[in-house]
Parts: sequence; C-alpha cells; structure tokens
Amino acid sequence: MTEFKIIAKTFQGLEEVLAKELINLGANNVEIGRRMVSFTGDKEMLYKANFCTRTAVKILKPIKEFKAKDADEVYEVVKQMDWEQWMDVKSTFLIDSVIFSENFRHSKFVAYRVKDAIADYWREKTGGERPNVGISNPDIRINVHIAEDEVTISLDSSGESLHQRGYKTATVPAPLNEVLAAGLIMLTGWDGECDLIDPFCGSGTILIEAALIALNVYPGVFRKEYAFEKWKDFDADLFDRIYNDDSQEREFDHKIYGYDINRQAVQIATDNVLNAGVKDVVSVEQRDFYEFEQPVNKALMITNPPYGDRITTDDIFDLYDTIGKNLKRCFAGNDAWIISHHEELFDKIGFRASTRYALFNGSLECEFRKYQIFDGKLRDRREEGLDIKTDEERRHNLKFKPHKKNEDGEWGSERDTDDESHYFKSKPKKVERWKMFEAQDEEEAEIINRHLGKWGDRMVRPTKGNRNSERGERHEFSRERERSEGRRDRDGQRERFTDRESRQEARKAFFSDKGDFQNFREKKSFGEDRRNEREERRPRRDGERPARKFDGPKGGGRPFRGRKD
Repeated sequence: MTEFKIIAKTFQGLEEVLAKELINLGANNVEIGRRMVSFTGDKEMLYKANFCTRTAVKILKPIKEFKAKDADEVYEVVKQMDWEQWMDVKSTFLIDSVIFSENFRHSKFVAYRVKDAIADYWREKTGGERPNVGISNPDIRINVHIAEDEVTISLDSSGESLHQRGYKTATVPAPLNEVLAAGLIMLTGWDGECDLIDPFCGSGTILIEAALIALNVYPGVFRKEYAFEKWKDFDADLFDRIYNDDSQEREFDHKIYGYDINRQAVQIATDNVLNAGVKDVVSVEQRDFYEFEQPVNKALMITNPPYGDRITTDDIFDLYDTIGKNLKRCFAGNDAWIISHHEELFDKIGFRASTRYALFNGSLECEFRKYQIFDGKLRDRREEGLDIKTDEERRHNLKFKPHKKNEDGEWGSERDTDDESHYFKSKPKKVERWKMFEAQDEEEAEIINRHLGKWGDRMVRPTKGNRNSERGERHEFSRERERSEGRRDRDGQRERFTDRESRQEARKAFFSDKGDFQNFREKKSFGEDRRNEREERRPRRDGERPARKFDGPKGGGRPFRGRKD
C-alpha cells in the first residue's frame, strides 16, 4: 500500500509515550511535535493508530497544505480541491478549525468559509445541488489547522475523541481523562509485573486502563465506530483482521486494587469495571485513606487525589499530610506516583520526588511525581551505596522543564486553552484556588453534592453563568462574515425582525446550510443524540462482521464489535 503522512494528536507531556506506541505498531518517519506526533504509514497503519494507541486523542490525515493570509484565500484554495476523492454530493460533513495566527481572528469564521468553499465546489459541479453540514454524526469530518500563514486541511479519521473508549457507564465530578490515565501508567513503566493500587480511584479510570495494559488488550475493542469507516476507500476486510487479531493478548498474574471513601464513586467504578470485562483482575472497595494498610505483595501506587479546586475538603493540606505519613508508615519498599495541581500540596507529602513530569489535567497545570518509599533516611541509603534512580530517570530529570510560575512563585491555577480547542469544546470556567466547586443551576448542584462525599463535603452553590464572552464571540463572527460578504446596508445596520414568526423564519433561512433546523435550534440535546446514535450499530456492508468475542481473562465478559445493525 502507498504510504502517506499521518498526524496523531495527544496531550502535552505524552508526546514521547505516543511516539513509542506508534513505533511499536510499525509507523515510519516518526517525529515529535507539540501535543502531536507526525509519522508515515499506509491504510493499515491509519486503522491501527486509531484502534491500538492508548495515548492518542485524534488521528488526522492531511490532504492539502498551503499558505494563506486571510479566510478568502483559504476559500479559493479549498474550492479548487478535488472533493470527489473523499465525498459525494449526498455526504454530510463537519468542519473543525484550530487557529494560531494574528491574521485569522476567528476560528469559526474560517470554518464557515471552508464550508462555503466545499458547498460552492459541488454547486458548480452538479448545477446547484450541494452536500449538507451534519452537526451530529457526519459522513466526513474535516480539520483545518492554521499556524500563522501555514494552512493544513486534514481528514479526521477518528470521529469522536479517542479518549471516549466506550466502557464507562457513569462517571464522577472532575473525572480523569482515559488518555491521560493511560499516559500516567505508561510513564511509570508499569507493565503488569506487580500489583497496582489507586486509593482515590473515583470512577475507576486508572484501574481499567491499567488492566487493559496488563492484559495487553487494545482500547479499540470497546469502540463502536470510527470516522474512517464512512470514507469512500474504507477497507472493511482489513479492519476486520485488525480488530479480530488477539495474538498480542496475555495473562495477568497479579491484582489491581481501587479504593475510595465515596460509596457512590465505588459503585460507579464497580459498574465500569464490570462493563469493561476486567472484574477478575480489578477489585474495588470503599475505604478511607486514613485506614490505608501495608499491601501484602509488592505494589505500585498510581493515584489522582483531590486538588482542592474542582473537588475539595475542609482541610486539603491535612489530606496530603496524611498521604505522606501513610506512605511512610504503610508503603515501605514500594513506589508511589501522584499527580496533583499545587506545589504546596506536594510540599505537605514530605518526600523528595525522584522523577517529575509536567502535565495538564484538563486545563490545570499539574505535575506527576514519583516517590520511592523506604525505611530510614535517604542519606543513609546513599552512604550504603544504594542507587535509587535509574539511568532513564536521570536522563529525564536533566531535560525536565517544570511549569512556568507566576509572580508569587506558584503555578497558574488554570491555563487559557484557546490553543487546545481541538481537545476542549468550550473554554473552561476560571476557578479560584481553594474555592468550592460551582454549579450552573440547582440540578447540577444536586448532582455534584450527591457525588462529592467526604473529600468534597462543602455544599455546592449554583451560580449564574456569564454569557458576555459568548455573546461577544458571536458578534465578532457576525462582523467577520458581513465584512467578507458585504451584508451590511448603507447605514451599517442589519435588518431587524419584531415579530416572533419573522425571527424564526430568518434564523431558519440563515441556518439552512446546517441541516435540520429543528435539531440545530435544540442544540442542547446534541450530546444525548450523539450518545444514542453511537449505541445504534449501523450496517457498513452486507452480511455480518466476523467478530472476535473477548471474555476477559476468566470469562468476565466485555462488549465486542459484532454486527453493525
């Protein structure tokens, strides 16, 4: 097969882990960038990158690279592309744009102009007929990336973000992203050689990702659909072979333990573990960390305790002080890896970290630190000539770059995530340090209060969302659109509609290019619609897919890909 360029998106700090995954899968010309890894491969490699990688968020296939200074230049180039290669006039499509440029002030306007270019291409080709934009479950997803004047048009082969594995039945407040959880485990180097413990397991993300790594089961077995399955050149037989190949799977002779003080979180984690088919290797119990006991066998701890931002407790410092004391008292001879947000919290643990990684949990600047727990003092061990660091850890420590600190010498509480809009669908709400979690309304407050438990026993208050920034963004989009198309009249005023029916008709006409107006108007239901559509397994070809049923290490049962209907 012919090789072509492919881009794998990931989170900052996990680029090297993803590069190793891709090399092991057979990728060529692997190069590491910022939050991405580029490589070359054929169609089989594209399918494997989606199905097998644990730390990739998106897999993109670039189809056009050029330079442009404004949205109109982008329009002209896109309109000249041969879109018959990838879609037809009956296809639905969706544009996603990511902008890093002073010349392009609004990413949504760029997406709007690319949509116009594709529509006009087909109008000229067919004499008036054109494909529709599909807000939900489109046939083809197009990614537009602009860095200064460099424009890259890519096909999104993944569809929904790859962190959406498909095994979770429910979650808890401030859940850990599945891609980040897998990345944390892989950064430790753990590969199932001993027990693993997470004393703040929440919904069980670390536990399940660790079980999949230990069993060497690819995360794609839970996924019901990828965007490339709707491409014109989709090879169903090739993807069947990739999916049904279980030759890499193995046995796991140890155990993975998860604890949480919150009863409902334990129940959610138990349900997720059962749904993932790993209940025979994962144990979940309700237990207070103050009651932590020395494990019987050698174990590695990987955990994500509360930070005091989104979930907090009356004395978050006391919690981290207890973590340090219990590790010293009950975890000697083992290693503990902890991810957290504030430098002051790490200080309360009381140990010097042997290795550190700068990562982001959502928009929060975090560090992932390794603590080697042993009896006695570090000075005594060094005098005995015992080496506590590996050569790889020393090499990493030499090139480690911590997060930048503010004027007070502390990490920023949150980062502006405009440059990561391909990961985050909306700009995260600013949260002040040590403040309780805030909800948008009474219903959300009730849900959060029900799940917080002891570590978040302060009641959540509903707050009124500030829509000024969103309103300003819409106005900026309108101005850009009108400047380009000359839709303002002589006095610079837009036509206004006073009665309700006229306004609805005007909106319906404006959004006619976006498909079903009723669905667009009721956009709050899109998330639920997408989830429902993913549950429906559509036929991609005649007959049945010869599915491989994986029942877990001891017949625990797990969802598998079978018929698409």
